[in-house]
Amino acid sequence: MSQMENQRSDETVTADDVAKLAGVSRWTVNRAFKKDASISRKSREKVMGAAQTLGYVPDLLASSLASDRSNLVCLLIDDFANPHKLVMLERLTRVLRKNGLDTLLVNTSDEEDTSAALLNASQRRVDAAVLIGIQFTDRSLATALGARRVRKLIVFARSSENPDTISICCDDRAAMNEITDYIVEKGYRKPLFLAGPQSTSAHLGRKETFLKRWQDAFGATPDFVSVARYDPQLAYDQVVGYFADHPALNNVDIIVCENDALAVGAVDAIRTKLGLRVPEDIAVIGFDDIPQADSANYKLTTYRQPLSAMAEGLVEVLKGTSENEHLRHFLGKLVVRESA
Repeated sequence: MSQMENQRSDETVTADDVAKLAGVSRWTVNRAFKKDASISRKSREKVMGAAQTLGYVPDLLASSLASDRSNLVCLLIDDFANPHKLVMLERLTRVLRKNGLDTLLVNTSDEEDTSAALLNASQRRVDAAVLIGIQFTDRSLATALGARRVRKLIVFARSSENPDTISICCDDRAAMNEITDYIVEKGYRKPLFLAGPQSTSAHLGRKETFLKRWQDAFGATPDFVSVARYDPQLAYDQVVGYFADHPALNNVDIIVCENDALAVGAVDAIRTKLGLRVPEDIAVIGFDDIPQADSANYKLTTYRQPLSAMAEGLVEVLKGTSENEHLRHFLGKLVVRESA
């Protein structure tokens, strides 16, 4: 066994080892691993070749301590029954990785869990904590902000009124206005709105926008019901329960759902429990355009959020090149299919 191999097996390989093998300075090794550093192609190739031979990778923690950034973003997410969360994660992590940012994923289950996770994130010197879900309150946000080490607290895909947070979200008001115009144009006149959790710290505003627009247009406020989580099974149970209490079928001609997870549950309830047809007896419209929305089972009319643009907006925030105001006004697209 060579002296170099003995060294590699007995102790951690350092930048000095790479520099010695490549015949360059330690400074050159450090620059070779920096994305935008000025270094010749030949020198970079020599360093990377030596690093691969030795199995060397730079110590990211040490690098972050020596700079003002960790290039690490903490994603705190709950409500995994909602399939749109997985779509968000895929899009966010892909865009962040493309921009040289790594992610720390934390699954939170309730408010206490969120508070502890935010405090833990602050101890890891993350550049930002991104909240994706419903299980957070002003108290949990204050926990993170009080630690003074979460530089940016970002609420993704919801609008937060907390002045110490940054909201990156679709323009729900514009989206629901477009959905309402479509419903009216198609001749539906007896809607039921199926809403998700009524969060106080961060909200969607979809239900309020729809009910007000309908009241302004027709002088009557539609019925609405809500569920505790964006769970298709909860939506299924709620729809079944609603029609058990309102047996006259002419009460509703369309169910407007706050998101696609609820819409999937509504469609299943209409077909399998109520024995009715979609859209002939009751139409259904959702929000998000999850992968299942285009499946043969649902063919769901829905509103597609511009997740890629929102993820790029998050990167702009992290780079400090974006104004907060425009981050609340991303516009998506109404996708018309067979369900409505």
